[in-house]
Amino acid sequence: MEPPIYYSKAEFIETDTGNKVSRRATIAGPQNIILGGKTIISSGAIIRGDLRRTGPGHAVVISLGRYCLVGESCVMRPPYKTYRGNFNYYPMKIGDHVHIGANTVVEAAQIGNHVEIGKNCVIGKFTIIKDCARIADNTIIPPNTVVPALSLFAGSPGRFTEDLPESTQEMVEAHTKQFYTRFQPLQDR
Repeated sequence: MEPPIYYSKAEFIETDTGNKVSRRATIAGPQNIILGGKTIISSGAIIRGDLRRTGPGHAVVISLGRYCLVGESCVMRPPYKTYRGNFNYYPMKIGDHVHIGANTVVEAAQIGNHVEIGKNCVIGKFTIIKDCARIADNTIIPPNTVVPALSLFAGSPGRFTEDLPESTQEMVEAHTKQFYTRFQPLQDR
């Protein structure tokens, strides 16, 4: 087992469902954001739940599953488009066991379960990332891209580079659970 990752207890707020949210993160429109439990929102992350469809209807803007990690200085904002002259935001759904690396910008429509997104990436508007996919560090995924399950995308623009093994689901799940377990408050002496 790898060593613990210590954090200052004063910097993170822990919810009843085990979510750990940095006080240095910007959570806009928290009433429109769902965190599934045991999710970590790192320092400097910006989650824009305030960018929502005008008028009545669907209020959940961003939903994250369980055991997710939003890395330092990530920006997550819902995708938007103008349709028949009306400008609108659309919901973003993120599955369980998703790790998003530091300094990544995400405007995806959907990210499946057991997905790893590297550091310094840009995930374009309305992208769909299927289960068990991996996005390499410094990758730019163009808008409306569909990333197939069990595939690795890399480059700028992001392209398919290789198939991932069938064991990806178990490996990513073990990694995300281990990361959450290692993420421990620093005990004051």
